[in-house]
Amino acid sequence: MTDNRIVLVTGANKGIGFATARELARSGHTVLIGARDPGRGAAAAAELAAQGLDARFVHLDVTDPESAAAAARRIDAEHGRLDTLVNNAGTALDYGHTPQTLPLEALRATYETNVFGVVTVTNAMIPLLRRSPAARIGNVSSGLASFAGFLSRPENPVWEHATLLAYNSSKAALNAVTLVYARELRGTGIRVDALEPGYCATDLNGQAGPASAEEGGRAIAAQVGGPGDGPTGSFFRPGGGTHPW
Repeated sequence: MTDNRIVLVTGANKGIGFATARELARSGHTVLIGARDPGRGAAAAAELAAQGLDARFVHLDVTDPESAAAAARRIDAEHGRLDTLVNNAGTALDYGHTPQTLPLEALRATYETNVFGVVTVTNAMIPLLRRSPAARIGNVSSGLASFAGFLSRPENPVWEHATLLAYNSSKAALNAVTLVYARELRGTGIRVDALEPGYCATDLNGQAGPASAEEGGRAIAAQVGGPGDGPTGSFFRPGGGTHPW
């Protein structure tokens, strides 16, 4: 992906989203910083712009269909197309709870962002993605969502995290969403993949991961910015190769 592309990264004002946006902008692309908070989003875009990168803030609350529609209208007016969509915005509300004590409201809120928000933004952006000669949608998932690689493997070294009811199940649902869209958009020139940044220290997990957000951003940028010559509907690992679903 060496040509200049118009890239939208949701939840890009901090953490892995910000690191992803920075890496893609360093590759010469125009990166749109999707963020719910206008102040933080504008500050993130300004920080990248101060480094000589082409980064611009786009107000976007993934849980609000009208916000997604407004963002699509702005991208249409300013760029006329979208080449890459990185659905990065996510939440994890399990910490401090067991599956039995997790409030149902927290489960619903997790799905609202991690699943329904991805569908909302994707549907809003597909008309713009159809105008790209080689569009890509990358949904930021997690190895914790892999049935064959994690959820059914007690010998997995991070098995302790198998109790994250909302996060793990929402990311597994996101993987299914990824495959559904990959099937639906097959033959349109739009490929759809699940991406994994690795276990990174972010606000989402209380800075507990062994890798940095910068490393996660580099992984996501490499996955979504690769040659795209494999089959659509892949689940990429941060170190190369793919996860089993």
